[in-house]
Amino acid sequence: MRLVYAGVLDLRTDEAYYWTWSKESALSFLDHPPGIAWLIRFGTAIFGDTSLGVRFGGIVAMLVTQLLLADIVRRVTHDMRAVILAVLLPEAALYYGLLMAKVAPDTAMIPCAVAMLWSLVRLHESGNPRWWLAAGLFAGLAMLSKFTAIMLLPAVIAFALVPDWRRRWLLSPWPWLAALMAVIVFLPVLIWNAEHDWASFRFQFVRAVATHPLSFRTVGEFIGLQFGLVGFVLLPVVLSGVTLTAWRGYRSREPVAILLSTAVLVPFLYFLWKSLTLRVGDTWPMFLWPAGFAATAINLVMLSREGWPDWIVKTTSRWARVAVISGIGFVVGVFFYYVAAPWNLIGKTDPVGGEAGYEQVAARAREQLQATGATWIATSDYRTYAMLRWHFNGQVPVPSFAAGPNVFPPKPLQWYGRWPGPCATHRYATWRKDMGRGHGRQRGNLLFHAKLSTLNKIIWKKINRFLNCRWTRKLQKTLSILPDGQDLLPFFVL
Repeated sequence: MRLVYAGVLDLRTDEAYYWTWSKESALSFLDHPPGIAWLIRFGTAIFGDTSLGVRFGGIVAMLVTQLLLADIVRRVTHDMRAVILAVLLPEAALYYGLLMAKVAPDTAMIPCAVAMLWSLVRLHESGNPRWWLAAGLFAGLAMLSKFTAIMLLPAVIAFALVPDWRRRWLLSPWPWLAALMAVIVFLPVLIWNAEHDWASFRFQFVRAVATHPLSFRTVGEFIGLQFGLVGFVLLPVVLSGVTLTAWRGYRSREPVAILLSTAVLVPFLYFLWKSLTLRVGDTWPMFLWPAGFAATAINLVMLSREGWPDWIVKTTSRWARVAVISGIGFVVGVFFYYVAAPWNLIGKTDPVGGEAGYEQVAARAREQLQATGATWIATSDYRTYAMLRWHFNGQVPVPSFAAGPNVFPPKPLQWYGRWPGPCATHRYATWRKDMGRGHGRQRGNLLFHAKLSTLNKIIWKKINRFLNCRWTRKLQKTLSILPDGQDLLPFFVL
């Protein structure tokens, strides 16, 4: 089902944007580390620059995640029913059962994060300290995919310090060698940021500490997304299983229970707190629920072994079955809705349909290219840049001017480029400003019309502020800026 979804549906704008990263030879990027770009390159090396090729890495990541979860549960419980449940729980969650085929940095991070947890479970099982090195390796790979992997650090610290073995590990070099291993793996991001004024860390830090007024809308949206993407029945089942696992682990100082429950509760409570004032992205909490699935499957076995009343054991097992059956049914329904259904039942909130239509934009752009003799297309936002680059796939250069909010005059304006405006023939450029709210309305207004020589001076007077940025240097090289008084090569603006 994920293979069909991956191959049939067009890429969304963010997916195309990450695909453009896979075409670059860069150690890291402003928004995220390079893990997702490497995962996409792996898929396109097999299936080419197709939707399936871009998304294939996510399908493999889901399979690896399920195998690791199954092995974690097997080693803790030695119960085949719990192992099967651990495999089925992700299938019953829309996040994983279908949307792991969607490209996002979280897709690359999840199997690495679960592999780190698996390594620590192997450490507890075997007592072999070398498993710390494996945990450090996978922790570094998780950080190399998305910075939010750092939110698993409290779980690792609790795993090492809360159980009775804390003195052993504090005096041992192995945890410190694991930390060093993680830093070494993470070095590409550190090197890139050192060369670019620590841009990624400053960018993410500003987002993390930004203050906004209290909003019940954002917290309601966060909770609603978790119900929709994890499961209307499955979310309460997992949270109850994780809570009982945390109670059991901290009460008896059991390392694996502490590890799995803390890996879920700390990030979840953090995102819940942030949602009081900030919109939490739909994929941000995606990395924490696999540990919750493992904890839930383990909890079902432990309830009966610990002598809980039969009615509690039976009720918990019954709700787990209902969660799996209803969740898988919901995932299948969503799959057919997007792949086969001809209707849009949720209007502008449709995450796929809301970004449809770029193929028609690319077709109109081809018409303008032929009509004007323009040799490249300039875009003013990353979404349009990514989608046009995806549809043209190297046939026409598609540089982006989205180097900052003040690149284009006048300063207060926000520029959009969803729909092709009049072309900029050899000497003149016409700009459009979207007069609606966001990209949902096609209400254009003629805003700026000037000789390209004048436009050249205006743009580069402002863009010089960004010349330390790698993207700006690349853009300047692409534009081949000519001496004052001469015009740029023919192009038009979207």
